[in-house]
Amino acid sequence: MEKPFFVELLENNDPELLEYMNSLQKFAGEDGALPARVKTLMSMFADAILGHPSGVRALAERARAQGATEQEIAETVRMAFLCGGMPGLVTGTYSFQK
Repeated sequence: MEKPFFVELLENNDPELLEYMNSLQKFAGEDGALPARVKTLMSMFADAILGHPSGVRALAERARAQGATEQEIAETVRMAFLCGGMPGLVTGTYSFQK
């Protein structure tokens, strides 16, 4: 898989920030007080609210790989609609693309 453009830019310009970002992503992808799949669904919700369809799609796939059910994904989309209105709903539907 190809690196996102910003990772290469950080590698070349601010490796310390890249290290910090990677540690946060590690935290978000591991079980803690919240299971990793719940954290991933929360991230998917945020991307839906913020209007990042490719992030929603990628995070939905990650959540599935972590054991999230289709019902959990659909409920996350419903919450995006509740909190973000139609923009959250429309972007959230990218989670149904496989």
